[in-house]
Amino acid sequence: MIDPRREVANLMAEAALAWLDSLDADQRKVAVGPPPGAGGGAEDERTRWFYTPTDHGGLTFHQQRPTQHRLVMRLLASGLSEAGYTTIATVLGLENVLDRVEDFSVNWGRERTRDPGMYYLRIFGEPGGSQPWGWRFGGHHVSLNYLVVDGRVAATTPCFMGADPAASPLLGGATLRPLGAAEDLARELVHSLRPELAARAVLLARPPNDVVAGNSIRIDDRVLTRRELWRRGQHTPDRADHPATGLHGADRQALALTPTPKGVPGAELDTAQRELLRALLGTYLDRVPDGVSPLPRYDDPAALDAVHLAWAGSTMAGESHYYRLQGPRLLVEWTNFHRGANHAHAVWRDPETDFGGDVLAAHHTAHHAPQNRK
Repeated sequence: MIDPRREVANLMAEAALAWLDSLDADQRKVAVGPPPGAGGGAEDERTRWFYTPTDHGGLTFHQQRPTQHRLVMRLLASGLSEAGYTTIATVLGLENVLDRVEDFSVNWGRERTRDPGMYYLRIFGEPGGSQPWGWRFGGHHVSLNYLVVDGRVAATTPCFMGADPAASPLLGGATLRPLGAAEDLARELVHSLRPELAARAVLLARPPNDVVAGNSIRIDDRVLTRRELWRRGQHTPDRADHPATGLHGADRQALALTPTPKGVPGAELDTAQRELLRALLGTYLDRVPDGVSPLPRYDDPAALDAVHLAWAGSTMAGESHYYRLQGPRLLVEWTNFHRGANHAHAVWRDPETDFGGDVLAAHHTAHHAPQNRK
């Protein structure tokens, strides 16, 4: 029987090697990083991630030829479902839409601020070999992080997608909403709660400015500043030392991430609500290919029982809001706050094995630990 995690890893390796083979020596210096688990602080870079329009580390589209662009997209397709790939491709194109929304006027001291060419790819280690390897693709509103260990996909998180604008007009009265289902299903679910459950689900009357965990390497209750969302030395926003969420005091505590999830557990939802919850999970976990996605885990009623829904802000369409889904090996966060609630962030994380840290540690223990000899 074919192991789907091995099959996807093989496709990734083939695509990654084709891209690397197309690079010249100068490009490779930027495109390749140390293998996962390398010492000397190398992991600090592999696990440092962003979703802002800052330097994500790696080779940009601008530093490549069009034929190489196509190879980058082939690698993305290997790690994403068809719907996930389409969504990412749309998010990249939204940089042009955002430029128009801002009247082509934002200037951060570089040739172009809203720039679909400023997406970065870096390979860590040697694809397809016997040792762990991984890759990262990111730019404004995109962060994809993958690890392959022992020839199998070991980690696919953090996985971030955003959309600014979250809704844009199309011809014929249609609307482009790349992340629309993740918003609509969550709102339908919270609206369906009976009053006593709704009171427990809504933790705060106002939403945070951003996802609570931000771009933290490890998920905890530390308060991230706006400065930390940007590469050091790059453009940073006004009020850079303020909390990224904009929350202080009791409001911050109300939404703080805790080991015991806040909100309403799936165990207290009725059948129709549980179906909505599972469908909502699918808008995040089905970003990656079948066989790699952990969504089938939630076919187990006990797993769905443990997923908690929490909300902050308005429950009315078109108004600023936040929600999260939290349970064992799961943190999903959504916020739509800025630009009059037309700027969405949607991130999926695995608190136990973001970046594959536990799998990588187990691999090194099994293959590199000194052997006891009698």
